[in-house]
Amino acid sequence: MAFAHYLVAVPTEPSNLTKAALFSTSSPPPPLSFNKNHSDLTLSSTSLKTKARKLSIFPKFRRTGQKGKAKAKESEVSLAAEAFTNFKHLLLPITDTNPYLSEGTRQAAATAAALAKKYGADITVVVIDERQKESLPEHETQMSSIRWHLAEGGFQEFKLLERLGEGSKPTAIIGEVADDLSLDLVVISMEAIHSKHVDANLLAEFIPCPVLLLPL
Repeated sequence: MAFAHYLVAVPTEPSNLTKAALFSTSSPPPPLSFNKNHSDLTLSSTSLKTKARKLSIFPKFRRTGQKGKAKAKESEVSLAAEAFTNFKHLLLPITDTNPYLSEGTRQAAATAAALAKKYGADITVVVIDERQKESLPEHETQMSSIRWHLAEGGFQEFKLLERLGEGSKPTAIIGEVADDLSLDLVVISMEAIHSKHVDANLLAEFIPCPVLLLPL
C-alpha cells in the first residue's frame, strides 16, 4: 500500500530528484530495529531521509509556480503601463456638426495636442459625417476651426482624413482608421457618445487600441 501511495503523489513529469525518490520505493523496505522491550518500532535513518526528501519536493513545486504566476502578472502590468505612456500616433475623431467645433471637441483637440507634444507623437484627424461634402456649406469653416485649435496646442502639421457620406457608423469608421494606421490612442469626448454619434458599446469591438474618453 505504501508503494501505491508514492506513485500517486509523484508529478506526471518528475524531475531528477523525484525520479530518485520513485526508484527508491521499488527496493525492499528498510529494516526495522526493535528496542529491548519490543514495544517501539523505529525506522532506519535511510527511510527517514527518504520521507523527508519526499515531503520537501512538492512545497518547492508550489513556490516555483507562485513565482511564475507573479512574474506573469508583473509582465502584463508592465505592458499595459507601457501602452499608456508610449504614444507615437494619436487619432482625433470629429463627429459633431458645429462648424466652430463643440466644447467637447475643442477639449479633445487640446488634449490630443498636449499628449502628442509631451510624447513626440503624430496626430491624425478624421472628420466623420453621414452627409456628402457638397451638402455641408460650412465644411471649410469647420476645417479652419480644426486647424486653429490644433495650432493653439502647438501643431501646425497633422494628417487630415475625411470620411463623409459613406453610410458607415462613426464607431466602425474610427475602428477602421485606427486599425489601418496602427494608432496608439484615440482621444474623444463623452459628448460624442451622449449625442449618439458614437456607440460606447461598440468601442471595444471596433477600436483595436486604447481609447481616452474625456468627461464633459
